[in-house]
Amino acid sequence: MNKLKLIIKREFLAKVKNKSFIVMTILSPLLMVGFIMLMIFLNQKNSEEIRTIAVVDESEVLASVFKDTEATKYINLTNLGLDEAKLKTEEFYYGLVYIPKADSLNNLSKGIAFYSVDAPSINIINSIENKLERKIRDLKIENLQVDIAQIKATETEVNIASENFSGEKSSKIGSALRMAAGGGFGYLIFMFIIIYGTSVMRSVIEEKNSRIIEVIISSVKPFQLMMGKILGNAFAGVLQFIIWSISAGFLMFAISMFFGVEATDISQVQGVGVASEMADQVQQTANSNLQIAFLEMKNLPILTIFFSFIVYFLGGYLIYSSIYAAIGAAVDSETDTQQFMLPVMMPLIIAIYVGFSVIENPHGPIAIGFSIFPLTSPIVMLMRIPFGVPWWQIAISMLLLIVSFIGIVWFAAKIYRVGILMYGKKPSYKELYKWLKY
Repeated sequence: MNKLKLIIKREFLAKVKNKSFIVMTILSPLLMVGFIMLMIFLNQKNSEEIRTIAVVDESEVLASVFKDTEATKYINLTNLGLDEAKLKTEEFYYGLVYIPKADSLNNLSKGIAFYSVDAPSINIINSIENKLERKIRDLKIENLQVDIAQIKATETEVNIASENFSGEKSSKIGSALRMAAGGGFGYLIFMFIIIYGTSVMRSVIEEKNSRIIEVIISSVKPFQLMMGKILGNAFAGVLQFIIWSISAGFLMFAISMFFGVEATDISQVQGVGVASEMADQVQQTANSNLQIAFLEMKNLPILTIFFSFIVYFLGGYLIYSSIYAAIGAAVDSETDTQQFMLPVMMPLIIAIYVGFSVIENPHGPIAIGFSIFPLTSPIVMLMRIPFGVPWWQIAISMLLLIVSFIGIVWFAAKIYRVGILMYGKKPSYKELYKWLKY
């Protein structure tokens, strides 16, 4: 036991004193926060861009539908004619909407075109199409001598309240929070396994190539050495993630305090045509959504998520890092690991893809199956838990994870014991199977 502690301590100190570890620990939060701020900045700049679109309406009934918004301005050039309007648009404006004459309402939607120098934005085309479709529909309704106001008065918005039979309510915001919580924890485990599992493998390969392993193996058992490497790298990884989380949170808070401004008062924005009543309504809606978000966070199974995260985090990492350690012991260089990496990566990749179906149907047979299967359960089950999972499914999943961990570590230790002293030959799957019998 004392030897295991010494190995863990040695691996931990070797990892945290490594220059690349220190540099990435410092730079990663800065890069992450910088990337987020860049996305926010680019999104703001993109939303600030105002596009001017010219309109030539030869039908003389549709131009009124084009009203200015914050991002798009419309200018009527019908009096110039199509050819002259094209020339002016090419020089000064983003694009030109052309609406030809029509002999009837049924033909009003035919022949409409959009001219621009570059390929137009899909969102702008969809917006123009929606405006014209609504206007032509209203004109056809008027032609039938039906009161449009009465028809629009019949339009009703339906908001379905979701509630289970135990009385627990949920909402769209709550579903989004569950998706974010499950996806975030699942992806965190995925990244930790990939980063620090491969770190264990590289450490084994480096010691094997330097022949230090021959000296170490004379003093400790191969199983102790393998577990020491796995746990030492795990502790270093946990420390790095804690530093990343604290520093990234502090940086985001500092940046938001330094650059943050109060929410814009919509009633004071000029030229957007939004009344103060609408501003109040938007503010009330935002406050209401915030309150709902806080209530939904209270409804999340926080303790279950936290406890399950620890179990699946440890179980998933120990299983895969044991496999990575065995691969590192079986080969002489990192290049030789490629033939073994795909079978190891496939369950993790499948787990991430299954996570998308979990969001859509968290209680379906696919979600249940992959959340119980040990190689995918650390990711898939964590994505399911925020949506509510029966305790017996979690218990079965954890039991299988623990049993699989014991079995895989035992098999990995046998490969590690033989492979750690094998040099000069890249083993095949057949030879690995033979090593299990030794």
